[in-house]
Amino acid sequence: MRPADLVGGEWAPCTEDLGFDLENPATGESFARALGSSDTRVEAALATADRVAASWAATSAEERATLLERVSAELVQPIEPGKTTTRVERIAALEAFATGVPIRQTTSLSAIVHGAFALAAAQVRAGLLASTRDGVEVRRRPWGPALCLVPWNAPAPMAAHKAASALAAGCPVILKVSEYAPYGTQALAEVLDEVLPPGVFQLVHGGARTGAQLAEDARIRAVSFTGGLAGGRSVAVLSATHLRPAQLELGGNNPLVVMPDADVTAAADAAAELLTALNGQWCRALGRLIVPRTLLGDIVEATGRRLAALRVGDPLVEETEYGPLVHSAHLSRVLTAITEAGGQAAPYGHVPDKGSFLAPTLINGTDLADEIFGPVAAVVPYDTVEEAVALANATQYGLEGYVVGGDEERALAVARQVRAGEVKVNGSSVMSLHLFTPRPAWGLSGLGEEGTAETILFFTGARVVGVEGRA
Repeated sequence: MRPADLVGGEWAPCTEDLGFDLENPATGESFARALGSSDTRVEAALATADRVAASWAATSAEERATLLERVSAELVQPIEPGKTTTRVERIAALEAFATGVPIRQTTSLSAIVHGAFALAAAQVRAGLLASTRDGVEVRRRPWGPALCLVPWNAPAPMAAHKAASALAAGCPVILKVSEYAPYGTQALAEVLDEVLPPGVFQLVHGGARTGAQLAEDARIRAVSFTGGLAGGRSVAVLSATHLRPAQLELGGNNPLVVMPDADVTAAADAAAELLTALNGQWCRALGRLIVPRTLLGDIVEATGRRLAALRVGDPLVEETEYGPLVHSAHLSRVLTAITEAGGQAAPYGHVPDKGSFLAPTLINGTDLADEIFGPVAAVVPYDTVEEAVALANATQYGLEGYVVGGDEERALAVARQVRAGEVKVNGSSVMSLHLFTPRPAWGLSGLGEEGTAETILFFTGARVVGVEGRA
């Protein structure tokens, strides 16, 4: 699939050379040049979004919900008559190929791709955008053209969540996908193009320069960004210039606190899963394994055994549990970060010599000040539970925290002291604790809250109308 953008209802091949080759993460072989949208196409997308904003905002919540439900339904249809593979399954395969994440994981995450549209439709049908208080109307109105910027680690699920939320709110969407993994999101865009009016959803490709061209434009009225700290700061600065809302989910240097009464096997299983889900390339991955000094050896040994037992290989093979990093350039960055971290780095398991594979790694003898965004975590011992809490909070990030313990109430008491947007007790999956709770970001992990309802509301402002004195 060649990168193509969708602007004003028209597809066109991308033509801008981004200066590097795309690679098959499993083999390291280059297969195509990374391409982006031209400045002319980006400008046309901005003009189109501005032009259709009023008409899309004027559609009723019920009309928008119906269209989003059609998108959800189309995504679970076969890619063509007579085939059994559905469109969302094709997206999962494209994501696995481009990112290196095992297909069993991209398939699980693909439930978000079609589910996001159905959920957004249900929210607005249920009256999320309208209420009345003692005769005074409170209506949530769309800000206008929305810019959605998604990274490469799980692009299609994130694109679906952001786009569905903005469209449900009544905002036309310009989506820029990461230049490293554009294919699954492009396949998603094909479905949106079939269902929605021309120009209501547009897709562009490119790197940081394209993102800046979009984010600095005054016609964009709201920005939702998921990515690294540097990119998030740039979006924040550009949005501040226009006094425009920006929703930022950035990195996380997430702690796992192992309580003194924790089962060693359960703690090791949680640590291994948090370290290697999405091959360690996710913002809520394990960054710091905080363990009782008395259990240090046992937990490190058990975690190492669990990591060494992972089935490593081609991400498109169903049995694979752990795959390669997205690109050789990212592998190089992670290796540099391991060296600069100091301490004693211990890799576990065997990985292929070819491709961008990296054995999961625990670093002893040091802590990590920043997120590495790979299958790497520091092991940090403690002597008292109070010290464990202090260590968990000894970071400028605050996205996710984890606590594993035998006494659930004691573990919950510690979790309530961890300074992070979400803290899971005895859990380590990539999914949130609850479908309808917010996903906040504290500190350097970002601004605002994401969530099933929260992201829709982000794209709106309240308009209050009533007759004074009638209430």
